Amino acid sequence: MTKRDILWRGIGLALCVGACSVAVAMDGSARAMFVFPFALLGLTLAINGKRVIIALRAERHGHARTAEVIHAVRVRRYRRRLDQPHP
Repeated sequence: MTKRDILWRGIGLALCVGACSVAVAMDGSARAMFVFPFALLGLTLAINGKRVIIALRAERHGHARTAEVIHAVRVRRYRRRLDQPHP
């Protein structure tokens, strides 16, 4: 796991914990539903890490090319790893 992936997962965990804490602090108020999307976003980031960001970027370009864009990012990352010199 890369540092960037760990960072995204940490942000997701913090977002989820923060949203759940706010919801608990509201003590059953209907306004607690406003933080529910943040809890779901945090949970998604905590589980998938930086792959969520890649999927969101691909989604902006339209459904027809989503798989193609995600594949291109993976191929580019793999080639970058091969080009790095081994110590």
